[in-house]
Amino acid sequence: MKDAGHTIKKIRTVIVDDEPLARTNLIILLRLHEEIEIVAECGSGREALSAIRELKPDLIFLDVQMPECDGFDVIEMLGNEAPCVIFVTAYDSYALRAFEIGALDYLLKPFDNARFERTLARAKERISFARNGRQAKRSFVIKAAGQVSFVAASEIDWIEASNYYVSLHVGAKTHLLRRSMAELEQELDHDVFCRIHRSAIVKLEKVLRLELNESGEYDVLLRNGTKLRLSRRYRKELQSRLGISGHTPTE
Repeated sequence: MKDAGHTIKKIRTVIVDDEPLARTNLIILLRLHEEIEIVAECGSGREALSAIRELKPDLIFLDVQMPECDGFDVIEMLGNEAPCVIFVTAYDSYALRAFEIGALDYLLKPFDNARFERTLARAKERISFARNGRQAKRSFVIKAAGQVSFVAASEIDWIEASNYYVSLHVGAKTHLLRRSMAELEQELDHDVFCRIHRSAIVKLEKVLRLELNESGEYDVLLRNGTKLRLSRRYRKELQSRLGISGHTPTE
């Protein structure tokens, strides 16, 4: 929606797929979003290279397998010119490679509207951050049971240390990632996430309230009912980030 006197800055988008029907399906979904401007649709990798270099889009939806020049060739030849990339393909064997070259997401055909909307929302967020000179929130690759999946930082409710791993809590699901809490704390958006304990990081908007417990310390209650211990070391920082000045609410 537009505010009075405010014009939405369009997200210039290129669609690349050698199948006309696949391009049409994406166009139909994208036209539901007024901030998306489709500046080109391309049927080959070589055509895409020319269009991207000329039009300088913000976002590209890119097929993997195409004649002569595939999607990975396109990204390699673009180098630092590559915009935000979402791969769209019927093949599941390229997901890890897509992540390694910095793709935002990997849409496996056929995908449903809800999956597409989640991916597009992440693309809008990344482009908005880039325009404002901020580093976009990253996505994490999760490898389990022979499958590779992606979890966006924006989808995480809270993070828990778990031996040599961390657990990413996303709604009712939990994903294990072999990283340290210190690494994640540095990589996550500090305006969105806050460390509350040596073993816990929370998304600030998920915090419902602080509660005094029986030991005289405070717990952090999340909106989903999760209760986490708040360390004294991190209490002042959390209070400041939540806009609580002076004492904790119940003091």
